[in-house]
Amino acid sequence: MPAALRVPAALLLAGALALTACDGGVHGTPGGSGLRDPYFPKSGNGGYDVTHYDLDLAYDPNTSRLSGTATLTARATQDLTAFDLDLDGLDVEKVTVGGDPARWNRTGQELTVRPHDDLDEGRAFRLTVAYSGTPKTITDPDGSEEGWLPTEDGAVALGEPTGSMAWFPGNHHPSDKASYDLTITVPEGLQAVSNGELTASRTGGGRTTSHWHTAEPMASYLATLAIGDYDIHTSTLPDGLPVYVAVDPAQAAASRKVLAQIPSVMTWARNTFGPYPFSSTGAIVDREGDAEYALETQNRPFFPGAPDTGTLVHELAHQWYGDSVTPKTWRDMWLNEGFATYAEWLWAEDHGGDSAQKTFDKLYAHGEDEDDDLWSFPPGKPSGAAHLSDSPVYQRGAMVLHKIRQRLGDTAFKALLRDWPTTHRHGNADTDDFTSYVERLAPDEDFGPIWEEWLYGEGKPERP
Repeated sequence: MPAALRVPAALLLAGALALTACDGGVHGTPGGSGLRDPYFPKSGNGGYDVTHYDLDLAYDPNTSRLSGTATLTARATQDLTAFDLDLDGLDVEKVTVGGDPARWNRTGQELTVRPHDDLDEGRAFRLTVAYSGTPKTITDPDGSEEGWLPTEDGAVALGEPTGSMAWFPGNHHPSDKASYDLTITVPEGLQAVSNGELTASRTGGGRTTSHWHTAEPMASYLATLAIGDYDIHTSTLPDGLPVYVAVDPAQAAASRKVLAQIPSVMTWARNTFGPYPFSSTGAIVDREGDAEYALETQNRPFFPGAPDTGTLVHELAHQWYGDSVTPKTWRDMWLNEGFATYAEWLWAEDHGGDSAQKTFDKLYAHGEDEDDDLWSFPPGKPSGAAHLSDSPVYQRGAMVLHKIRQRLGDTAFKALLRDWPTTHRHGNADTDDFTSYVERLAPDEDFGPIWEEWLYGEGKPERP
């Protein structure tokens, strides 16, 4: 990162970052080595909250070697003698806390750090980890791959649900969101695209260094880094919102028409879901086969190959539902996927396709034939981590929202679509938060049957 970009951050932090003086005795306890998430109990860590990640990385596709220095600004949420970070693979070379060398050890994905002095509850501190090696590709419980995915001309990093720990150490749970600065150096001729805004880029000595800044809070699973040969297109929406699109040349022709819809999709989405929560938008389109799925990476979703319009709508809707309002635990995934899927239904309804009611009716009548697992578990209680991407989380999650729409009426439901992401903007929410919110909208209505039969009920609900 250029010196000019580092100095202001250092000045701002200088007065705030502090460690407790060593008093000769232990007065804290170690932070937890996991947050006991219902589906990923070792993800995340207790005892501290990260407010900012500063990642300084270099990658060479020819050697598959990644080297990095991760500087985390955090605040202790308890008196700490030690704390953990999630890092799967890679070699740790040095760890400091508040500038002082810290002891550390590793067990599985846990990097345990023991600072020279205990940390008092409420005190800010700065942690630096230097590391390097060949980042790994992680296989999800559902069999898909995430983490660091090598491609023909570079690599792409995708994090849902746990892949970010393959390329940088952190508190990798959706409940701990932070701002980001990412500096990445790659061989000259390649581009490196990440979240937020590109604030600086320079080329020299056969290498290109780029700096990306994400000001709004971001869950680490939404962080991305795409390295390769891309056609870059920048523009602005009528209100000045920057649009940054990176497309692999092999996908340029196939994706041109659908990516040209980004302005119209964004206009429709803001009219439907309320003010856009981030400082830029766009997309990353890589080659087919570079990944097995699209992902709602913050500011600019990732697509393996040219998306269709429905997929573009789905991933952009996630910027409100999932990226800005992020689930407290992975059990609450239907709040991401149900809303994004229902956005596809609404787009079709507003653009000459089937009404949401007709889509609902088709699913209810034929879902068991067309998708055998639609009724296999309720969206509010996914049957394990391997099923978070299954149809009940997506389609049945959308059906829950449609049942709420039927009960509230269109006017109140349209208000819900805007108010929910506004109320929880840049925060976290779980299913109980949502059901309580809905019940407050219409206190005279009985939503119990919807929660009991559609959100939490086993099997196919009976339809009046």
